[in-house]
Amino acid sequence: MKNHSIEKTLCLKLYITLTLYTLTGYALTLVADYVFSQQLSNAFFLWFYLRIDVIYFLYLVIGFLAIFHHYWKKPWGYLQETIDATKTVYQQDDRTIELSEPLKDIETQMNQIKMSILLNQQTIKEAENKKNELVMYLAHDIRTPLTSVIGYLSLLDEAPDMPLEQKQKYLGIALKRAERLKKLINEFFEITRYNTQQIKISKEHTDLYYLLIQLIDEFYPALSAKGNSAILCANENLSVYADPEKLARVFNNLLKNAVAYSYPNTEILISAMEEKENIVVTFKNNGKTIPSDKLSTVFELFNRLDDARKSDTGGAGLGLSIAAEIVHLHGGEITAQSEDDTTTLTVSLPLLS
Repeated sequence: MKNHSIEKTLCLKLYITLTLYTLTGYALTLVADYVFSQQLSNAFFLWFYLRIDVIYFLYLVIGFLAIFHHYWKKPWGYLQETIDATKTVYQQDDRTIELSEPLKDIETQMNQIKMSILLNQQTIKEAENKKNELVMYLAHDIRTPLTSVIGYLSLLDEAPDMPLEQKQKYLGIALKRAERLKKLINEFFEITRYNTQQIKISKEHTDLYYLLIQLIDEFYPALSAKGNSAILCANENLSVYADPEKLARVFNNLLKNAVAYSYPNTEILISAMEEKENIVVTFKNNGKTIPSDKLSTVFELFNRLDDARKSDTGGAGLGLSIAAEIVHLHGGEITAQSEDDTTTLTVSLPLLS
């Protein structure tokens, strides 16, 4: 439609130009005919008077050729102008594209595309920087437990007559560090899987109460290690139409996050209930308040709070972003609140969909 509009505009301008040129030439011919007819005694004026029709014809031919040539070049000029403009769309600068008056609509669209590309490139760059920073952190964190494992195993190797109690102590420390090392390596694979696989869901009627009970049982070792406990408040007959495996992953990541950021010897409250046409599940833990500027990014890819790196439960920053994606695929919402040393993560899922 835009191209047709430009075409009609050019045609209209061409017709108007030809008409005005023809009328102007005709008017000049009439004036010249009158002037020359009054000077027939002059050989010069007589010569022009006798050939005025031929001169008018040549005027039309030359003028029409010039006009058609000008308007024939116009579309090609617009095309070249557009081609040149497309070369600047992908340039990473803040220069705006400027086109001729008939191409203003195209100019606006190109500037919008360029702005969108710049924003996408900035987002990709920020995500890449976060990922590189995370990989650097993980590489640093891997070196620490690996050094401990090598150190304690070297002590055991160098002192075969070491007392049994001391051997068991060193083996226990080495095993703990090896398990931490395994966890960090698994996080590297998690990053790779997240980038190469697309999450797909397969919904079915799921016993939500049993799913949450099973989750709490699986987290008992991690909870008891810090003296924490998880309390579930939900109806035993509560169910939801969702992908049970993916939903378990969501709640696993949320409870893992709650354990990581909870104060020792505190309770983690898990509640699930029906609200209108939704199932609302909340995870509430007592821990350091998350600043508002960081709270708004907790569901972003590769986001990881600094405190997580100081503990063995600190993850790769993928858990909450994966949870958010799964919830959104179910047509639900996930939110976070944190104040007065209490953090609440809330998942709202459609009861039926």
